[in-house]
Parts: sequence; structure tokens; C-alpha cells
Amino acid sequence: MRKYDFKELGLENTREMFKRANENGYSIPAFNFCNMEQLQAILAACVEAESDVILQISASARKYIGKETLPLMIKGAINEIREKGSKISVALNLDHGKEIDMIRDCLDYGFSSVMIDASKYDFEKNIEITKSVVEMAKEYGASVEGEIGVISGTEDEHTSDDSLFTKPHEAVEFIEKTGVDSLAIAIGTAHGAHKFKPGEDPKLRLDILEAIKEKIGNFPIVLHGSSSVPQDFVKRFREFGGEIKDAIGIPDEELRKASKSTVTKINVDTDGRLVFVSSMRKNLSENPKEMDLKKILEYPREEMKEFYKKKINSVFKTK
Repeated sequence: MRKYDFKELGLENTREMFKRANENGYSIPAFNFCNMEQLQAILAACVEAESDVILQISASARKYIGKETLPLMIKGAINEIREKGSKISVALNLDHGKEIDMIRDCLDYGFSSVMIDASKYDFEKNIEITKSVVEMAKEYGASVEGEIGVISGTEDEHTSDDSLFTKPHEAVEFIEKTGVDSLAIAIGTAHGAHKFKPGEDPKLRLDILEAIKEKIGNFPIVLHGSSSVPQDFVKRFREFGGEIKDAIGIPDEELRKASKSTVTKINVDTDGRLVFVSSMRKNLSENPKEMDLKKILEYPREEMKEFYKKKINSVFKTK
């Protein structure tokens, strides 16, 4: 039974966002969060950069926040930016939804967009499952993201040891048979912090992206696993007691090239975690007597906001 309509929460689906982005040659940031401070940092960065945004929640992050708490937290956060005069568009997307019942529950609780990740199945089964979610989402007016190809790496509950590039001809068939609003493809990105080894030259398969664009035009394409893993924050993480292996991400330059093509949504999660946690470690180390949580969490919130504001201007706002 539907508990919230996404419009009541101040949300939009992604269709008009993607249309504007495609027409003007830029992409929409899709930033994951799991607490209030991250949510505030994301919205503050997007307000200051005047960027639309897709707020992303994984199943585990939703469970952590609480499914009753999340929609009210979203509504309150959007009300805050509206009171300050911001008119940016905001969507709430379920990241890597895998279970149909859970996806419906998210729609019942006000999600304006859902991703169905059935990429582990064979192509025909993926189409069948994705099409069923598209039909379900129509009842709510929500948008749907599908995925073909396999993106390697680990992030939250999503794990894959393999990488399988998307085949351009399959992208056409998948879009036509499912009716999805956007499509996540595999062209060399990876989930988690450890995308490439030291000494490697991280490159996206932009040739595959262009081949797909030739076949589908300006249909909204999504890149998952697109954190840059900034080395100054890797250094900060280690300096203040964190343990992390050599971590190399996707260079902003590569993402900017994809954004100027047909990529309309770029997912970033690891960067937010790295910036927030490394900054919190720094703050705690430099202020060992501090017990006021507001002061402890305010610094990493501000650091995350500033990082994302720069990333928006560097990667997403290519017009």
C-alpha cells in the first residue's frame, strides 16, 4: 500500500532531468548517502553549484536509516533548500535494487526512481525482470534504470569479480523491449575504491560508448562505479590511522569526456565515503577532547560539500 507520493516529498523522477541534460550536453550527479550529514553535504554542494541531483540509497543504507525515517528526512532536507530559494530538481533513486518486493516497497515509500539490477541473469531473463519493474513503476509515475554488462568490484551489498563490456546491439534491444528510462552500461568503471592498480592508466572504453550512441542516439546512459578516489584524501585517511590499499579511481578527465557524450547520469559513492571518513579521522585526531557530535561531524560535512561542489564543476557541468 502506497504510503508516500514522491511529489509530496518534493521529489521528481529523472525524465525531465535527463532530457535537459542530453539537450545541453552535461550529466546529472548521482551521489550515495547513508546519514543526515552526507545528505546535507550533497544538497548544499548542488545548491551552490546550481546542479540538479539524484540522491541514491542502497538497500543497506535504507535499512540503516530506517524506511519510515528516510522519506521524512528527504522531505525535511528539500524543504530546507527551498526555504533558501533553491529550485534545483531532486530525485531519490534506489541503487542496485535486486528484489521485486523491496523495489515495490521503495516505490510505496516515495522513491521517484528505482534501479533494477538483473545483470547477473542471462540477457533474456534480464529483459523479462526489468520489463516487469518498468510496468510496476508506471503505477507510481517513477522512472526506471536497468543494466546490461557486468561492472566489477564491491560496494555495499553489490559485488562482482568479473567485468563484461556492454555490447552496443544488445543495448538497442534491451531499451526497446523493456521500456527503461535509462541504461547503466559497462565501459571500464568499477565499484569500490580499488578500480585500478598502481601504474595502470585508467581509461574508459569511450569507443564502446560512441558505438552505443550511434545506435541509440541521446538515450540516457548511466555510469556506475565512477569515483575518482582522490589521492590527497587517501593520504589523509592513512595519515590519521586508516588502513587502505593503493586505491586508484576514474580520472575526472575521462568522466568529463563521457559526460559530453551520451552519458547523462554518473554515480559516485566511494569518493563521498573517503572524504567524509578521512576528514572525520583528522578532526578527531586534532581535537582529542572533543565530545560534541555537532562539532565532530560538522567538519567532514563541510569537506564533503566542498569536494562535491568542485567535482560537479569539473565533471558534470560541461556545458
